[in-house]
Amino acid sequence: MVYAFGSGAAAAIFSERSTPEKLFEMIETYKPTVLINVPTMINSMIEFPGAKSRDLSSLRFSTSAGEALPAELYHRWKETFGVEVLDFIGSAELYHGYVSNRLGEVRPGSLGRLVPGYEGKIIDQDAKELPDGEVGELCIKGQSAGLLYWNEYEKSRKTFKGDWVHTGDLFRRDKDGYYWFMGRGGDVLKVGGIFVAPLEIENCLLAHPAVKECAVIGAADPQGLIKPMAFIVTKEGVQPSEDLGRAIQDYVKSTLAPYKFPRWVKFMDELPKDDRGKIRKRVLKERIS
Repeated sequence: MVYAFGSGAAAAIFSERSTPEKLFEMIETYKPTVLINVPTMINSMIEFPGAKSRDLSSLRFSTSAGEALPAELYHRWKETFGVEVLDFIGSAELYHGYVSNRLGEVRPGSLGRLVPGYEGKIIDQDAKELPDGEVGELCIKGQSAGLLYWNEYEKSRKTFKGDWVHTGDLFRRDKDGYYWFMGRGGDVLKVGGIFVAPLEIENCLLAHPAVKECAVIGAADPQGLIKPMAFIVTKEGVQPSEDLGRAIQDYVKSTLAPYKFPRWVKFMDELPKDDRGKIRKRVLKERIS
């Protein structure tokens, strides 16, 4: 709403819970040119019965934020609706989006390039800046940055260091300046001594024809070693079974490095989400602890 006011635009807002049906209704009624969206709702709109027949012709593009948009979802959305999606990342600490894709320059699976007015660097655990291609923590500098967290002294010291905001997100930057999200610092798994990003496994799972939604977390095996565990919601008409679970595991083995496949596959009717539609992995972790 604030961005609409700032640019002299009108905003169509509603108090009801966001559902695919409600969003289609709002788009068809008010004919907006920009749709503000999140990956979970993008997926739900694609899967909605009769989605291809809904009228989204007023849209110039949709944005996506809250979590990284998998390339698979990007392509399925474009194929279903023919509307461009601009994935980006921002945060409360910087108030604004600081890395974003642009019209005509989208690189599916990436979060785009730096927004004008911001500087970025990727650092290792010793705060040394890393070259392109290497994975480390993303730090951002910009005049919209906050100064501290209210009554959170230690957290403030870890996040706000001089002019730089330490995001806690792991990224790599390619040679063209596009940033690729690799996971939250605390989410990355170490499997057999090798770091594994759950997001990479999730993107692979979403490409399987039976998978509607998924989330990957780390779980301990009988020896206490951490391995990937997948929570999966199947597409309508697909019946969960042990055979399907094994088929999904084999699919990941054949697509990614074998050590990245989920050792356990748990089917669910729905994944726990917050009020923004983001999957609550902490809840999933509590269910296996």
